[in-house]
Amino acid sequence: MSNFDVIVLGSGPGGYVTAIRASQLGFKVAIIEKENLGGVCLNWGCIPTKALLKSAQVFNYLQHAEDYGLSAENVDKDFDAVVKRSRSVADGMSKGVQFLMKKNKIEVIKGYGTLKAGKKVSVKDADGKETEYSAEHIIIATGARSRELPSLPQDGKKIIGYREAMTLKEQPKSMVVVGSGAIGIEFAYFYNAMGTDVTVVEYLPSIVPVEDEDISKQLERSLKKAGIKIKTSAEVTSVDTSGKGIKATVKTAKGEEVIEADIVLSAVGIKTNIENIGLENVGISTDRDKILVNNYYQTNIPGYYAIGDVTPGQALAHVASAEGILCVEKIADMHVEPLDYGNIPGCTYCTPEIASVGLTEKQAREKGLDIKVGKFPFSASGKAKAAGTPDGFVKVIFDAKYGEWLGCHMIGAGVTDMIAEAVVARKLETTGHEILKAVHPHPTMSEAVMEAVAAAYDEVIHL
Repeated sequence: MSNFDVIVLGSGPGGYVTAIRASQLGFKVAIIEKENLGGVCLNWGCIPTKALLKSAQVFNYLQHAEDYGLSAENVDKDFDAVVKRSRSVADGMSKGVQFLMKKNKIEVIKGYGTLKAGKKVSVKDADGKETEYSAEHIIIATGARSRELPSLPQDGKKIIGYREAMTLKEQPKSMVVVGSGAIGIEFAYFYNAMGTDVTVVEYLPSIVPVEDEDISKQLERSLKKAGIKIKTSAEVTSVDTSGKGIKATVKTAKGEEVIEADIVLSAVGIKTNIENIGLENVGISTDRDKILVNNYYQTNIPGYYAIGDVTPGQALAHVASAEGILCVEKIADMHVEPLDYGNIPGCTYCTPEIASVGLTEKQAREKGLDIKVGKFPFSASGKAKAAGTPDGFVKVIFDAKYGEWLGCHMIGAGVTDMIAEAVVARKLETTGHEILKAVHPHPTMSEAVMEAVAAAYDEVIHL
């Protein structure tokens, strides 16, 4: 039996980052992975989807070349080549993680890991051989998968999840996307941009329901303008797959209707990978599909920890990474502060992009806070107009008395690269006046942040 200081179960953006930081801190580290290094994010999520979205964006640019005074004739797409490019990007990133494992002297153990009592993990390899390993600290980072609804049992062919959506052999002529969170909206944009007739069905009254209401309304307008059909306060109650395509029965306030399409993409959330990993062998406590942990990701059993999607925090790659780093730094007796889950940015990479952090206007008002709200549209931004991307705006929310930056919500081109300004400023407890007096470069999209703050304080110049 091999002994380690730290064993990490799962190699996604939580697991591999945790392993690297543990190695940097002088621990002898092993990481266990049943598939490809990098987990869902690098192989089937964050990275390959962005490659698909970029191809769709370039295709859209070429189709509208004349808007920029250019000519591009006979523009077409090769769907198979687009998918292959996405897979190539994912493969390259996974190989990058392999390099990082070697560089940091982390032992990679291939196989399916099962937790055992006494700080042990049993790993079954592809040949069925089992080997037991032990460590002083075992960190669970097994992530999550696409959640299935009883009315939408995924068959991988006509009712699919995000994995199949990234590797379809042929582009469907029509598609129903169930769920309008980040995954559903990104795929709806991609397939629509590539020429598929897309209908989005959302159970709640607005799409991207976790976002500020103004963001949801703007995105719905933009997506409808692009040709995406959107049905909110709607539920898919059943799907008939007996014919060539599918017939989805959708229940709305007006009654039931049947939508015919080639395929259904179920994007109704995620299910954590906590079954069959041995939690019951150890006695680790769970609640509602999550492993219970304290502020430093320690479970109720000493020596066992959990990070990422399997814990109650936001199911985001950057959250998993931050949790893993904090976890091992606490193990190393470093001084660490619990993660501030109120200052976690969220991003959706459709066109226009969405990025947000902190309270929405509705949440701030429900808390009874006296607030100042400022908005600045990209239609008034010189950089956005010159780039041909005037859709969207920046919205900021401040505490009226103390100037605390309570929330920032953006929709527009490249805003996922802009939101970090608000995250850092909130971390540093920067006030609205300090943002207003920090000179922003011109012409840039980021000027819209300063202008939105100025609008909140009745000092806006360009609106």
